[in-house]
Amino acid sequence: MAQSPHDLARRLAERAEAVCRHYLSNGRRHGSYWQVGDVRNTPGRSMFVRLRETPKGPAGKWTDGATAEHGDLLDVIREALGFVDFKDVAEEARRFLALPHPDPPTQKRGLAPAPSGSPEASRRLFAMAQPILGTLVETYLRNRGIAVLHGSGSLRFHPRCYYRPDDSSPTETWPAMIAAVTDLDGTLTGAHRTWLDPRGFSEATLGRAPIDTPRRAMGDLLGNGVKFGVPDDVMAAGEGIETVLSLRCVLPGMAMAAALSAGHLAALRFPDTLRRLYIVRDNDPAGDAARDSLIERANAAGIEAIVLSPRLGDFNEDLRILGIDALRAETRVQLAPQDVARFLHMAA
Repeated sequence: MAQSPHDLARRLAERAEAVCRHYLSNGRRHGSYWQVGDVRNTPGRSMFVRLRETPKGPAGKWTDGATAEHGDLLDVIREALGFVDFKDVAEEARRFLALPHPDPPTQKRGLAPAPSGSPEASRRLFAMAQPILGTLVETYLRNRGIAVLHGSGSLRFHPRCYYRPDDSSPTETWPAMIAAVTDLDGTLTGAHRTWLDPRGFSEATLGRAPIDTPRRAMGDLLGNGVKFGVPDDVMAAGEGIETVLSLRCVLPGMAMAAALSAGHLAALRFPDTLRRLYIVRDNDPAGDAARDSLIERANAAGIEAIVLSPRLGDFNEDLRILGIDALRAETRVQLAPQDVARFLHMAA
């Protein structure tokens, strides 16, 4: 994994267009350049990012014609996300380099439609969505108590995502949180949609759109999941995105995966490096069955399995109702002793 600023900048430059689409989403490609208002992702046309090496210079370098500012893609990450410390910039760059990056949308006319619900349809949907910073997705998650959002590049926002209640109903559009489902190699195999209520949060809907099925998945899901962070020897896995992100508020350095259902959690594939798996269970019969199956599979693979159980229905309910201090305390007593100092985020 890249460590030095030079190496990080070089690796980002190799994916210059993906970096721009992710962090400078208000811009667009013009030939060999990405054009946007400024390095803070303001709409406009005064800043140019070189997407490939040209006689004028290497890929990844940018210049703002209005201010004479210039820099590389590490500067883009720093300014777009408002970071101050370089360690935060480096961590975000390393996280980005581990993310799935769908091919950019084709400019050809007559592109054949992808089969409904297919991995290709999932890739196109994720590519059309935008980073969650400053969007309704960020508001939705914060309203559910989830304030730690680093490493959440597998989530995006789509302002008008199609929703069809059934085959005989007209198609509607709602804002949605789009989550990338990836395999162990980081290849995007599916997508999960959570349609959101543009009017905001209520206890009845928890911010989800007032429709019959506000959550749906598509693509190749079995064994795969929505990933947060890069797993090494320790990781956690649970069912729902909000459940996993709630636990990540107190374990921000632990890689996690949301399998999206109890059945898929039981079938989650393990990275080769994994030595200890925390099973983030939901407090219901389906959660118990997934727990038992995952423990059996983990043990058979030589992986230590430890169950993390909520006090209420799930960890997001614990976070919203009991608060982060209670969530931190209940998590601490369930962790392996060696992981408390390594992963548990203590309040200042």
